[in-house]
Amino acid sequence: MSRGGVSACVVKLAKNAGHQNALIAGLDYVKEKCDCSISIDADLQDDVGVLGEFVAKFNEGCEVVFGVRNSRKTDTFFKRSTAQGFYKFMELLGVKVVYNHADFRLLSRRATQNLLEFKERNLFLRALATQLGLKTANVFYSRAERIAGESKYPLKKMLDFAWDGITSFSISPLRLLSVLGFCFFLLSVLLGGWVIGVKLFSEEAVRGWATTATLTTFFGGIQLLSLGVIGEYIGKIYKEVKGRPRFFVEKVVESGSESGSKRE
Repeated sequence: MSRGGVSACVVKLAKNAGHQNALIAGLDYVKEKCDCSISIDADLQDDVGVLGEFVAKFNEGCEVVFGVRNSRKTDTFFKRSTAQGFYKFMELLGVKVVYNHADFRLLSRRATQNLLEFKERNLFLRALATQLGLKTANVFYSRAERIAGESKYPLKKMLDFAWDGITSFSISPLRLLSVLGFCFFLLSVLLGGWVIGVKLFSEEAVRGWATTATLTTFFGGIQLLSLGVIGEYIGKIYKEVKGRPRFFVEKVVESGSESGSKRE
């Protein structure tokens, strides 16, 4: 809610820095200019008719208000099932997210400033917003069907976004690998005992190439999977320790004027 009345402005980034960084750029620009801000996608699917309810919750003392979809009837079966599976999987991993909430939310000035204190490069704002420790509320709405254009989130981007959310907020995959490693260690001990038993109490010391090849392939796959997950975490650490700017603002156009560039 702008104190100086309603105005329009554009924050143009020097390059496409991704959806989450674009949101952060906008929040950084308005953090001192308003009492609260509402983020909404530009595809016109979120219901602007509930903005008054957002503000009402804010006036009641809520500093973070989540827009939550009543249902996912407008989604395809594939997108609906994968999205619901994602939320359930995040909950299983211990990551706190609001079910059926994307990036349609209100943040008070304090909530915005607190959110900007998170400096990681691998952003997952819908989970970060739940960690601010401020009073929250939900506003439920019906999401409309897309009337023009195509989604900028194809399957690959959705999978990348989901993986960022998982690895940025949970070490459960690493713990799962530890559990799997221990289980397979026990299995290898039992298998070794079986091989010794065959050697000592049977005339057939070698069972055949099929069993050997199958087990070698299986355990080799588990090892590669484990290294891949660990590598993902190491890659994120690598990105974080470099401390590179998340985005560069090329210019800001507001009320007919332009300001220079900056970085965050």
